[in-house]
Amino acid sequence: MSLTIKSHFASPTYLSFTTKPSRFTGYNTKIRPNSIYHFNPLKLTYYQPKKMQAPVQYSPAPVIKSSLIEPDGGALVDLVVPEGERGAKTIEAESLPKVRLTKIDVEWVHVISEGWANPLKGFMREDEYLQSLHFNSLRLKDGSIVNMSLPIVLAIDDETKERIGSSSHVGLAGPDGDLIAILRSIEIYKHNKEERIARTWGTTAPGLPYVEEVIIPAGNCLIGGDLEVLKPVKYNDGLDHYRLSPKQLRKEFDRRNADAVFAFQLRNPVHNGHALLMNDTRRRLLEMGFKNPILLLHPLGGFTKADDVPLDVRMEQHSKVLEDGVLDPETTIVAIFPSPMHYAGPTEVQWHAKARINAGANFYIVGRDPAGMGHPTEKRDLYDPDHGKKVLSMAPGLEKLNILPFRVAAYDIVAKKMAFFDPSRAKDFLFISGTKMRTYARTGENPPDGFMCPGGWEVLVKYYESLQAEEATQQPAAVSS
Repeated sequence: MSLTIKSHFASPTYLSFTTKPSRFTGYNTKIRPNSIYHFNPLKLTYYQPKKMQAPVQYSPAPVIKSSLIEPDGGALVDLVVPEGERGAKTIEAESLPKVRLTKIDVEWVHVISEGWANPLKGFMREDEYLQSLHFNSLRLKDGSIVNMSLPIVLAIDDETKERIGSSSHVGLAGPDGDLIAILRSIEIYKHNKEERIARTWGTTAPGLPYVEEVIIPAGNCLIGGDLEVLKPVKYNDGLDHYRLSPKQLRKEFDRRNADAVFAFQLRNPVHNGHALLMNDTRRRLLEMGFKNPILLLHPLGGFTKADDVPLDVRMEQHSKVLEDGVLDPETTIVAIFPSPMHYAGPTEVQWHAKARINAGANFYIVGRDPAGMGHPTEKRDLYDPDHGKKVLSMAPGLEKLNILPFRVAAYDIVAKKMAFFDPSRAKDFLFISGTKMRTYARTGENPPDGFMCPGGWEVLVKYYESLQAEEATQQPAAVSS
């Protein structure tokens, strides 16, 4: 049996999966022919159709445990100070010039300290910043390249720069003044905001959420250096048990004897179309010969824009999805990815994928317009909805990650359930956008049966009811003239 998949690049290439029908029935995704991950029952054939040359055969290799995939740059960093040294380090931090962090800065400290940005060991110095900004990657000392598509930087104002003076180290204090970390061997350099915005988002149009919240009000200097985090970052919001570090996730994958991990990034509630995609992915991995593929359902837990559903509501909704049996708890790990959201489309989706490599995932599910948003000033998408998955398949430093493009799911009005879209009967399908879903919940209107599990939908309805009640109490009392 042979399945041919067209790749939509300038120089068309094709991938063909050739196996015995009893062992593999086809998998609709691109697997890089030079990937270090191979599958025992699968023989991969790669060829240029115009020349019709004899296919090059790649011999299968032993399956590598997904939780043992090497993090970018080697060993996983852990920048939290050992408990026995925290007292002395805290005293030292108190003696240093202080940099006050915002809530989002603390989220980045969390991200760096646990190794999500491996091998980064602190906020970027200028050479790292320029590589990230212009090349979307970092070249390591051994000449190898790791993906790093988003600059992870700390901004300071002129007053803070003057206060630091000639000090080589600074203490980092949270929004409430508590000491969080020491930043060592610092380097201070110019924060060219316009260049950063243009190169990260591809536009300087007003209304970009992260830009408005973080970059515009930030100082005109950036400070880089090596982090020593005084204790693990905690939020005390009742959700810290979901915030598993890359090290903890790898241990959990081992505990469950996972031989493949497929990660699903999201910032919205899970509807039955999402579940269809995730369950179908697992089925196909089993057909490829894996024995125990594990789903990492990994909602983003850092900064999101104002109209996104808050994290606590999303986590409650995700729990209901598992309780209602839409996803199997035995083969699903739900955890929070602590990164802030940029809404930077193809640039940001590389960061999302790279971080999951460091957590031990060897498959990454990507869909339409990943990390995208509507244009802030025009009635159109900010990014081409297909560019995210295309960029992931070509991005430097992501070669070892297998990219799994979504199949398009929509509501089948005949079958009354979410199903894969069939172009031959397009009139039978209804596409329900995130905006439409929120409108249903806000107005109390039920979506079509089969769109979302009842328990999950009830969570959303209650959230929007509480929001409307809160808004009503904040309306100023009418003053009669």
